[in-house]
Amino acid sequence: MKLHQLKPAKGATHKEKRIGRGDGSGHGGTSTKGTKGHQSRSGFKRKMAHEGGQMPIQRRIPKRGFKNPHRVEYRIFNIGQVEQLADKYSITEFSPETLYVNGLISQNDKVKILGNGDLKKKISFKVNAVSGKAKTSIETAGGSVELIK
Repeated sequence: MKLHQLKPAKGATHKEKRIGRGDGSGHGGTSTKGTKGHQSRSGFKRKMAHEGGQMPIQRRIPKRGFKNPHRVEYRIFNIGQVEQLADKYSITEFSPETLYVNGLISQNDKVKILGNGDLKKKISFKVNAVSGKAKTSIETAGGSVELIK
């Protein structure tokens, strides 16, 4: 094999259309863009979500519901879960810091305790919110609840 006999593998190259290079190219004149209009002009960029005069989909679909901008999202833990987590991670104080260190919540998460399940251990809680049932079951088990902001 000689250097002048080398050619690319079959299918590796494609014939390139040389658009806008005169009538001899077969794509002269309007360069396959049609006549007039903003799509035929140089520098044309299609607007995102533009539907060509048709009413856009985000305006055709009705609005529903209400998003409260002041909603507070909590990471919820039930009393039954707390007992298991305290055994698994040897937690004596249930607070956002200890939960973050053990990888159970993100750094800025707020924690709320709910009263589903039973608590037998004495655990102190420093959380953002607690339900009434959870508070009574914590205090009957000998623990304490402190609310933090």
